[in-house]
Amino acid sequence: MKLRSSNKIEANRWELEIEIEPEEFLKEVDKVYNRQKSKITVPGFRKGKAPRAFVEKFYGEGIFYEDAVNALYPQALEDAAKEAGIELVDDKIDFETVKIGKKDGFIFKVKVTVMPEVSVENYKGIEIKKVEDFEVTDKDIEDEIEKARNKSARLVSSEDGEAEMGDVTNINFEGFVDGEKFDGGTADDVNLELGSGQFIPGFEEQIAGHKIGDEFEVKVTFPESYHVPSLAGKEAVFKTKLNKIQKKELPEVNDEFVKDVSEFDTLDEYKKDLKEKLEHSKRHAAENEAENEMIEKFIELVKADIPEALIKNKTRDLVRDFEYRLRPQGITLKDYIKYTGITEEKLNEQFKPQAEKHVKLDLGLKKVAELEKIDVTDEEIEKEYKKLADEYKLKPEQVKNFVRKEDLTADIKKRKVLEIIRNNTVEK
Repeated sequence: MKLRSSNKIEANRWELEIEIEPEEFLKEVDKVYNRQKSKITVPGFRKGKAPRAFVEKFYGEGIFYEDAVNALYPQALEDAAKEAGIELVDDKIDFETVKIGKKDGFIFKVKVTVMPEVSVENYKGIEIKKVEDFEVTDKDIEDEIEKARNKSARLVSSEDGEAEMGDVTNINFEGFVDGEKFDGGTADDVNLELGSGQFIPGFEEQIAGHKIGDEFEVKVTFPESYHVPSLAGKEAVFKTKLNKIQKKELPEVNDEFVKDVSEFDTLDEYKKDLKEKLEHSKRHAAENEAENEMIEKFIELVKADIPEALIKNKTRDLVRDFEYRLRPQGITLKDYIKYTGITEEKLNEQFKPQAEKHVKLDLGLKKVAELEKIDVTDEEIEKEYKKLADEYKLKPEQVKNFVRKEDLTADIKKRKVLEIIRNNTVEK
C-alpha cells in the first residue's frame, strides 16, 4: 500500500488517494481465482479446470477485481489513515476508483470523516462544591425505623369506615380522556397504597374518604413529562370503585422488632448501625454530586467541531443500552414504542443531548491524556483483566476474548485523567 496524497478538504473531512501496487493487487486476484475456480465453467474445459487467462478472456479481465478490491480495501484504508495521522469516524465514505488493472494495480480516492481537533484549557482548577461532613439527626433515624415498620406491617381488612392515607386499597378503574377510553387506562382488582405515589399525582388522595362499595370519579391531569406523549398534560377522568380497605398494623419498636428486621439484638445497636449507614449514604451522594458537577464543568471546557456521525453513533449506543435495560422487565424496544406512542425518531432525539455530552467527555479525556502523556503499562492491563475475570467469575484468558486490549487501555487512561482532574479541583 502506498499513500499517494492526503488533504484536508473541510472541517473533519479528508481526501486520501491510495495505491495498491500491481504486484500486491495481482497476488490477491490470483487468490480470488484459486478460491473460485472450482465453480467456473468455460467452454472447452472441464468445470474448474480452465486456466485463469482463459477465464479472464471469456468473462472479461476484471472478473476477479471486485472480490480482490473487497479483500484489500479495508486494510489499505486503515494503513493509509494511520500514515496520514488521522483517525476515521465510522461514517459514510465517498469512494472513487482512479485506476485498476494488471499494469496499474488498484488506485482509489476516498473522502472520509475524521476525528475532530480538540482543545481543552484550564482543566486543572475546576471549582466544585465542598463535600461537608453530614449530620444525621434523630429524625433521620426515626424515619428509617418507620420505613422498616411499614415493611413489616400486618394488613388487616377493614369492613367499616372510610379509606385513609396509608391504607392499602383494592380498586377497579376506567380512564377517559376527552370522553374516550384510552389504552392502559382500565384495570380491575388493583392494590394501591394511598400515599405511595404509585399513581398520577392527585389520584390517591381522591380515594381517601370513600367506603367499600363506593363508585365515584377521580379527576386528574397527566404530568407534562408523562411517558406516553399522547396523554402528557391531558385532563382525565377515572370511573373508580373501591373494593377493599386494609389497615396497617405496625409492630412495636423494641428489641424483638430489631431482631426481626436486622442482624442486631438491641435497639441501640440497630440505631447506631442506621446512623453509620445514613452518614455513608449522605457522603456518597454528596461525592457523586461533586463528581457530576466536575464532569459537567469539564465538558464545558471541551472545544471541538464534532462530526454529526459521532453523536449519531453514540445515540444509537444509548438507545441500545436502554433496550437492554428494558429486557429484564420482559419488554422489547418495539413494545415500548408501541405502548408509549413515541416514534423511534423521537426516542433518538431524546437521547441525543446525552449522547453529545458523552462524545464531548470522551474527546476531552482523550485530549488530556495526550497532554499529560498518560501511559498504561502491561501490568496495569493484566491487573484489569484479572479484576474483570473475578467480577464475572471467568478466567483472564476468557475475558480477553470479548474485551479488546485497546478498549481496556482507553478506559484505564480515562480513569487516570479523571483522577488528575479530580485531584486538581478547587472546593468552594
